[in-house]
Amino acid sequence: MTFSACGTGPVLGPSVAEIVDSHASGSGSPVKTAMRVADAIEARGDDGTWISVVPRDRLLAAAREIEARPGARALPLYGVPFGVKDSIDVAGVPTTLACPDFAYTAEETAPAVARLLAAGALYVGKTSLDQFATGLNGTRTPYPIPRSVYGDNMISGGSSSGSALAVALGQVPFCVATDTAGSGRVPAALNGVVGFKPSRGVISTVGLVPACKSLDCITVMAGCIEDVDRTFDVLAGLDDNDSWSRSRGPSYGGTPIRIGLPDATDLEFFGDESMAAAHFAIRKKILRSAATTVAVGLGPFLDAGALLYQGPWVAERLVEFADFLAAQPDSIHPVVRDILRSGEKYTAVDAFRAQQRLQELRAEVGRGWRDMDVLVLPTIGTTFTVDEVLARPIECNTVLGHYTHFGNLLDLVGVAVPMGLTADGRPVSVMVLGPALSDDTVLQVAAQLLDEPRSHSDELAHEPLSQSTYTLEEQL
Repeated sequence: MTFSACGTGPVLGPSVAEIVDSHASGSGSPVKTAMRVADAIEARGDDGTWISVVPRDRLLAAAREIEARPGARALPLYGVPFGVKDSIDVAGVPTTLACPDFAYTAEETAPAVARLLAAGALYVGKTSLDQFATGLNGTRTPYPIPRSVYGDNMISGGSSSGSALAVALGQVPFCVATDTAGSGRVPAALNGVVGFKPSRGVISTVGLVPACKSLDCITVMAGCIEDVDRTFDVLAGLDDNDSWSRSRGPSYGGTPIRIGLPDATDLEFFGDESMAAAHFAIRKKILRSAATTVAVGLGPFLDAGALLYQGPWVAERLVEFADFLAAQPDSIHPVVRDILRSGEKYTAVDAFRAQQRLQELRAEVGRGWRDMDVLVLPTIGTTFTVDEVLARPIECNTVLGHYTHFGNLLDLVGVAVPMGLTADGRPVSVMVLGPALSDDTVLQVAAQLLDEPRSHSDELAHEPLSQSTYTLEEQL
């Protein structure tokens, strides 16, 4: 596979902290920020990042309303602009799931989005996605196919394609996205931003049109861990209307963190030597650091991941979309339609058999957490161009989800961390995983990997794992 870099990579705008400080000090204002955002989106045109945006006059009016709120300058997200994946409801705005014939206008705002608005955040618009949130590549859409910021032909990843792009283009500092099989991590990896998938249930999924309701998570795309921290603090909270809701786990206590590293023979890069070289260079830095590392076998993780699309969980998508599939099959993207129909073959026996097998794998993985606190592995093993995905839509998508499919099935928390470039100019990302409710510990390790200061001691400070360009020579 060859790749010719045409893009510049992410060009992040001001962070959440910078925007809030600017607004609170008076050196900036929500209205000025809204104007900058509107200008940036208009300058790009219809590039596949957004499905709908708030018109300029209404965006400025919303910014003025935020400025006029009593005590506005003390709000944690005072005037901070953000985008919402177009599978999540915002009152008065169409929710399309990238399927115009399925679209409806939401009557209520999803609680997660409502929490952001109450904290002073400025809603900008709905971001693109693979139709019905079914895909990890960003090409399954009737709208313009978005491209990665690293090159005109590289896929953006999906299904939260537009959410990652809006952050990577510097249009907004964070976006609300989702993750069922890796949708909040794969596009982050392909656009050089942070993609945080919290523990299931910690952020309410009420108002999200489900892909697989038992697995879905609302996630955050951002440019840095601090921005994730600030938005997660607002988003997390119990919701009595969400049957999967649960309280957030404990804060990281400052104790040494044991980092699991997969056996090198378990890692698959699908013939991409440049990506392999970059990842193993990162592993070397971790091994040379002060962190305690533990060798881990990936077998049970990968076996669990195989159940997602090679087992009855694909049938769970029919809970939401079976009636529409029967009534208007031609309105559905052909690849998505075939995936939905593939769920019709599974029986109740198949579902119980798969659940029993998954429980065995959960128990095996659970025993592994006795010896490690987090697991670090690649977010993706390789990249693809749009043409490659269009030619082999299922095969390429399976490759993209190799390291992410098992995350929600095994009830894990994960964050995709940008770690520089391959020798040929493509993005490198590692994923930090932890057991359910270890969100703060996982974010702590992610911050350490980025050499980003956080409130706790930096275990990896002996050799910061900052972003750089890795070459094959560094591995050898």
